Amino acid sequence: MMPLPPRTLTAPCQPAVQARTCDAATLATLLCASRARTLALMGCFEAALGANLHVPFHAQFNPPLWELGHVGWFQDYWIGRNTQRASGTNYDPSVAPAAPAQVAPGVRVDADALYNSSLVAHDTRWDLPLPSLEATRAQLHAVLQHTLDLLAQSPQDDPALYFYRLALFHEDMHGEAALYTAQALGVAVDATLLFAPVQARSTKAGALQVAAYTWQLGSTGAGFAFDNELAAHAVALPAFTIDRSPVSWRRFLPFIEGGGYADPRWWSSEGWSWRSAHAQSMPRYLRATAHGAGWQCQHFGQWQALDLDASAVHLSFFEAQAWCQWAGLQLPTEAQWECAAVTQPDFCWGEVWEWTASAFAPYPGFVAHPYQDYSAPWFDSRPVLRGASVATADRMAHPRYRNYFTAERNDIHAGFRTCSLG
Repeated sequence: MMPLPPRTLTAPCQPAVQARTCDAATLATLLCASRARTLALMGCFEAALGANLHVPFHAQFNPPLWELGHVGWFQDYWIGRNTQRASGTNYDPSVAPAAPAQVAPGVRVDADALYNSSLVAHDTRWDLPLPSLEATRAQLHAVLQHTLDLLAQSPQDDPALYFYRLALFHEDMHGEAALYTAQALGVAVDATLLFAPVQARSTKAGALQVAAYTWQLGSTGAGFAFDNELAAHAVALPAFTIDRSPVSWRRFLPFIEGGGYADPRWWSSEGWSWRSAHAQSMPRYLRATAHGAGWQCQHFGQWQALDLDASAVHLSFFEAQAWCQWAGLQLPTEAQWECAAVTQPDFCWGEVWEWTASAFAPYPGFVAHPYQDYSAPWFDSRPVLRGASVATADRMAHPRYRNYFTAERNDIHAGFRTCSLG
């Protein structure tokens, strides 16, 4: 196989490329934009739930008030309290950070006991003595101001910029989590808090042909990379075809209408157990209208006519697997997905996260970055998703980014596309 010629990421990826490589002044602007989105999302929850933001316990999301405080805590922990900022990824985890409230004014001394996600179990977060929404906003303001003051002192080549980017992307991830929480609770959100797909939906049908090459899987070159994207390594890819766009509702619905959810032939044993345990007869947030007149989908609490050409969404890995088995197709590996996304101009992505056939595992030579709980605890326990969704900040929509959720998750904006060899 010949190695693939060098490629540059296409123009639609530039917000993500910029966020990973920009100077300190631009990074400050992005941090402010991410915080504005966080606060706007919390405003949506406040309008729907009241100032206490109370929600019932749920295994798939966090209390919104805890999420808000955690975002500020994370930024303070890895920037304001981080005495090793100048070390970048050479951070020594054995050296404790400064205590809370010693750096940024207004930060609670018990912040670690409330918001450290590595120590505070998910199921206990509903019972914590959290500060009020007003006090939490004040803490976030104090932390961000301190962050920006420190950032203003950083040169372009400062290794400390790694931590500012980490805090930026972390907040963007929690912004997306707020959106799938809003979807689950039926909380209305402003359309301006959603994003357009990276590569718009194609009017062309069918699949793309990708020649056999040796693909360099993973992040290379200068700029920020998550630890699980490293180290880049060669993967031999035989020639394959891959869908130009994710599977649409128009393609997915015949599986439902033909009894696919009631037929164990199409499901893995784990998938069938999940489907049976949850009495799943169709995708989450989808329903048939009265008298068989069509289909509707739920969009942040509102039922609306289903766009048959939109990507099928809120699907679990099990549902994607079952549809592929029914259709005689397969999910792409993450190497196939990444190769096509980078090299094929007509590859349309970014409307939904896309399940792949690959398990989330370390690349050869993996070394954990300072936030050691980001990747390593989840290896070999969940599939990889690639791409982005309309709930994903455009700064996060990078073709080499690896997302990972457990196979049963159907609350996230996830769908899939198919692939075959030859």
